[in-house]
Amino acid sequence: MRSKMPETKHHRLIYLLNVAQRRLQRWMASQPQNEVTPAQAGLLFILGKQDGVLMGEAGAALDMGPAGISGLVDRSAIAKLVERRADREDGRAWRVWLTPKGRNVLAQVKTTTAAVNATLAEGFTSAEIDVVARWLTSIQDKFPRDCIRDATRDPED
Repeated sequence: MRSKMPETKHHRLIYLLNVAQRRLQRWMASQPQNEVTPAQAGLLFILGKQDGVLMGEAGAALDMGPAGISGLVDRSAIAKLVERRADREDGRAWRVWLTPKGRNVLAQVKTTTAAVNATLAEGFTSAEIDVVARWLTSIQDKFPRDCIRDATRDPED
């Protein structure tokens, strides 16, 4: 006996999301005008909103653990995009600041990002993009970072 329920369409959301993310990151990294990786661009955006953030705050905003943000800041400092300074009130904490080169690259990244966002939204109404953005944001609520075991974290932490 057949079910009278309508057939559910299988969208393969996990697969589509992963492929889209990989393709977008590879495409962005391959562009000759991009001086920075997508992760570095994210760090520049954070510092553009609030220069001198604590490394832990930057890591949380980028959904990175301590080892990940430390490596990103190191690579960005070597590229002379940012500098790391000890916090004035807590000598154990580090703050990250944009350099003049980092400010220039941030301006370029903003232009590039606006163009990529326009391409991503092409062919969709504003209302449809609002739904996509809401759906992508909901993933962060459904799968919060603190419920995922960080494989790079020391189990003693």
